[in-house]
Amino acid sequence: MPPLLRNRLAKRVLSPALTMIERRIEQHVKRATQTLQTDLDALHRKVAALQTPQYGLSLLVDGTGRGTHRMPTASQIDTLVHQIQNVADGTEHARRSVTVAYRTVVALESLGVGRLAGSTSNVCGKLATVPLLSPPNGNVLEIGTLYGMFAAGLLRMLHRSGTEPHLTIVDPLAGAQLQPGTVTQHVDPTGTPVREDVVRANLALGGVGSVVEARIQQGFSGDPEVRATVADREYGVIVVDGDHSMDGVRADLEWVEQIVAPGGIVVIDDYGDKAWPGVQDALDKHLANGTSRLSLLGRVSTSAYLRAG
Repeated sequence: MPPLLRNRLAKRVLSPALTMIERRIEQHVKRATQTLQTDLDALHRKVAALQTPQYGLSLLVDGTGRGTHRMPTASQIDTLVHQIQNVADGTEHARRSVTVAYRTVVALESLGVGRLAGSTSNVCGKLATVPLLSPPNGNVLEIGTLYGMFAAGLLRMLHRSGTEPHLTIVDPLAGAQLQPGTVTQHVDPTGTPVREDVVRANLALGGVGSVVEARIQQGFSGDPEVRATVADREYGVIVVDGDHSMDGVRADLEWVEQIVAPGGIVVIDDYGDKAWPGVQDALDKHLANGTSRLSLLGRVSTSAYLRAG
């Protein structure tokens, strides 16, 4: 006997019922589709409403014109706080300092000329950590400044901690970012020339000039004339961010040992950054012989922190 639905008589008998069932299924599917489309349209409107203010915010903090974005995740900030606490003896003010540093970065890059060099974690880490390490005096030496924006931010952070800073900058300021021994000039994503007038404009934005004077010595940190001019005081803070070759960093470290104050803080930028392996190699070898005045406190992001004996 053939199956029921293959029987002609059964088909004629069941046809009206099957047709009714098909129509009801079509009606249910249509209503469900309409409901789903209505929900999707509402969701699209909500997403669009959320994206409108976020787009304006992204113009302030995305990577356009600076090469890297300023949008840290909660996890990145938590990591930064933990690293700073390890370097600064468990300070309870690490999160506050990181938060203020981040606001400072956004404000300076929004109003300044050029950019701050480095990732958000590294820049905020340096700005937040140095004041928490209580440098012995306010003499600050920055070897390699680019646009002077980091120096402006660091001085503001030091003022907040009660330190009265006095800034000295060493940089070739040759129109473009340079590395000694290379002939290629880096084309900056901002399109801004690396010049002294740009640096002073950013320092003024940070309050330098009206509150403290900045001494800018044009040239390389290895130049004898530059060293002779700058080595007229002991520095409580020295930021080494110039020649990134191993020989260049070791030469800077040897000089730093002569001019850093007892208890002074030395920051070696780009330590552990895979793009600049010579930096870590130089510091590790400098410390390996055991005769250095400098003791490694630890690392925050891609910067090493040392204290002078």
